[in-house]
Amino acid sequence: MTNGHKPAVVYTGVTGNLARRVWATQKQTHIRLHQPLQPDSPCLLRTLFYPDTAISREKEIKGWRRSKKIKLVESMNPRWEDMAKDWENVYKPEAAADQPEIPHPAGENAGLRDDAAGKNA
Repeated sequence: MTNGHKPAVVYTGVTGNLARRVWATQKQTHIRLHQPLQPDSPCLLRTLFYPDTAISREKEIKGWRRSKKIKLVESMNPRWEDMAKDWENVYKPEAAADQPEIPHPAGENAGLRDDAAGKNA
């Protein structure tokens, strides 16, 4: 992720839900770096099937010099375009009021499994 063309910040990270991560970053819903320099636009995306492979690649890239990271992005996205510019409706979290309440068992054996309830009876 970056904060614009020829950025001051190039952020490398791994996530299991890219749409949620981009939304959270853009909506500032998690702890952030210094505000003016905060990256909020993905400029290069890679999908890897195995999480350990993704983490290894992330660590490798984080060890690179800034110039090498910039060359990587420019080799695949020379204009530093925001890869999520058209994602407005991809991820919209439900408001707390819209989420259904989870039913809880009532009565003397509330919270016990069926087999556990028989043993205590």
